[in-house]
Amino acid sequence: MARIASVDLPRDKRIEIGLTYIYGIGPSRAREILKATGVNPDIRVKDLNDADLAALRVAVETNYQVEGDLRRWEGMNIKRLVDIGTYRGRRHRLGLPVRGQRTRTNGRTRRGRRVTIAGKKKAPAKK
Repeated sequence: MARIASVDLPRDKRIEIGLTYIYGIGPSRAREILKATGVNPDIRVKDLNDADLAALRVAVETNYQVEGDLRRWEGMNIKRLVDIGTYRGRRHRLGLPVRGQRTRTNGRTRRGRRVTIAGKKKAPAKK
């Protein structure tokens, strides 16, 4: 089982794709890591030998901020924006789009699904 940065990589995928399962590593960074370590990007994760796996582990953990450290760093940046009361911080706090997207239509990812109020039944009047 290949484990890098406390993430189990999928066994049957190519190592180039498997590295992208680590938070903070995308396709271009995965290619960069493989080029630096000299590992063939077409090899499957299950076919990696111990030397290649160790080289990848060292390259990822020493040169890049990934997983927990990266999540903590991003969370602290968002918390800083919220604390100082910037526009972006207010948008984060309200759960609205942060980067200028429109909200009159669309924006369902951040706002969530809304329920219509038109069909709402009224409580019976008290006598």
